[in-house]
Amino acid sequence: MFDFIKLQSDVEETKSLLLSFINSQTCKIFKDDSDQVLTVEECAVFLHLSKATIYTKISKGELPVIKKAKRCYFLRSDLIEYLKKDRIQTSSEIQHEVKQALRNK
Repeated sequence: MFDFIKLQSDVEETKSLLLSFINSQTCKIFKDDSDQVLTVEECAVFLHLSKATIYTKISKGELPVIKKAKRCYFLRSDLIEYLKKDRIQTSSEIQHEVKQALRNK
């Protein structure tokens, strides 16, 4: 007869191995290596966008891209700067800037 307990154990072990592999791959993308070069797929994961959206942003000139041999690459540091450029300041940061500007007059 079939050993369901062994089968369940094998399924749990396989699940654990898959989750471990996925986490290791994700950690490679998000590690703190600012000069890391990313592919379109890795860029999509990093920005939480679809590959189609990445290609659209490339064609519109919205993303900093390196094109080499008909392939697109991205520097992780460039993508972080891309994200930071539209950052909304907090109220305290705005107040601090206003105070600095008034002091300099």
